Amino acid sequence: MRGMRPRAGLALSLTLMLLAGCATGPEYRRPELPMPASWATEAPWREGRPDDAAAKGRWWLRYGDPALDALQARALENSPTLALAGARLSQAQSTLEAALAGRYPQLGLNLRGVRQRISANRPLTNYNSPNFATVQNDALASLSVNYETDLFGRVQSSIAVAAAAAEQSGADLENVRLLLGADLATAYFNLRAVDTELDVVAQSVALQRRALELATSRHDLGAVSGLDVAQQQALLDNTLTQVDLLKRQRGQFEHALGTLTGTGAPVFALAPRPPDAPVPQVPSVPVGVPSDLLERRPDVAAAERAMAAANAQVGIANAAFYPSISLGVTLGAESRALGALLDAPSLLWSLGASLAQPLFDAGRIRANLAGAQAGYDATVANYRRVVLTAMQEVEDGITGMASLERAYAQALRASDSAARVLDLATARYEGGVASYLDLISAQQSLLNAQRQQAQLLGQRLLVSVFLVKALGGDLRPPGSDMQAAQPAPPVRPAGS
Repeated sequence: MRGMRPRAGLALSLTLMLLAGCATGPEYRRPELPMPASWATEAPWREGRPDDAAAKGRWWLRYGDPALDALQARALENSPTLALAGARLSQAQSTLEAALAGRYPQLGLNLRGVRQRISANRPLTNYNSPNFATVQNDALASLSVNYETDLFGRVQSSIAVAAAAAEQSGADLENVRLLLGADLATAYFNLRAVDTELDVVAQSVALQRRALELATSRHDLGAVSGLDVAQQQALLDNTLTQVDLLKRQRGQFEHALGTLTGTGAPVFALAPRPPDAPVPQVPSVPVGVPSDLLERRPDVAAAERAMAAANAQVGIANAAFYPSISLGVTLGAESRALGALLDAPSLLWSLGASLAQPLFDAGRIRANLAGAQAGYDATVANYRRVVLTAMQEVEDGITGMASLERAYAQALRASDSAARVLDLATARYEGGVASYLDLISAQQSLLNAQRQQAQLLGQRLLVSVFLVKALGGDLRPPGSDMQAAQPAPPVRPAGS
């Protein structure tokens, strides 16, 4: 019998080593998606060279606007949305640490010291041996070790789930940071576009007031009828109405900026841009190649890690078909007298293993596996959707920027032409050649042209922000060989 014990131990060890390779979780492989070789671009776009490990960068510095830079810094420091994403990342990392602990044995210490009385009326274990009431001490000190043998990959799959969830939370944090900056820049440029429109309308109001004074003077002299005065007054009133509407829009964008920077809307205020302040630059953005989106966009990365987590969940569900084996060791001492606790007769120990194998569960385990597989299929479909949406957003940004560049250049020529028409109409009206309706039409045409110019400048800035967000951040840090476009010319005062 003594000679058989080493052989039995060796056989058990070999069996455990063979079973250790029986991992049940499916191997995770990112699904291959068909990606185009390049974007459908036109000048001045060029290919960039992104780096997956590189930071997304403070892309807003390219616009050369100190006020925007200050707002971005406040948002990164005070945004509750960003703080929420950071807390979720910390929570996911703690969950991963807890899952990693499952790879190691659990060590426990148990100390007990009681004085107790055993009932004389307790149930008998033998009818021929009566029970007696006993008062005694019981001192116990034991050390236990428990370990779950991960023969079928349940623990490893649990770790894979937690690791993928932590990586997904990290990608979500980057995505929240990117979206926060993009939303703030969008609200800021919308507000500045309204400021520009307000400047244009204010210039038009001043011009129309002068025209009203001229019409009133000519009416007082009997040179024109009261219709000219009434028409000019109606035009001035309509322009003043637009001022109130634009101020309402500005207030909404200002409130949004307050919320994004973690400041209450009632106490947040942003002064209009000083007249001598430089106009923000519209930077050129290297777009890279479509496959770069799989590495740079944080929402694509989050969707990909969700697939990895769902794939590991399939492994956990599949491991439920196999037995769960746990090993346990206990070593300690127990005595009724504290002084004899360390004596040899007080020694106690146990060594054993437990195995749990489901035999019948009415299809519960199989249903859980089917549900986990369906969950994985859902994450694959979501990953494809996110990638396709990302490609659409980048292509929309590229074509939108090119179209707006052409439209803005045409708007500059339209403003110059409208200004010349107004100069000619004013001179002809003062000379008595043209009617006052011609002058009013020229004023309105110039106002419309200048407002369109201001709106197109704002749209160019907004689309550039949209493109940076669609690309997953700045492909190159500020100061590299990526050149920014020239600052857009300011809107010229009416009648200048």
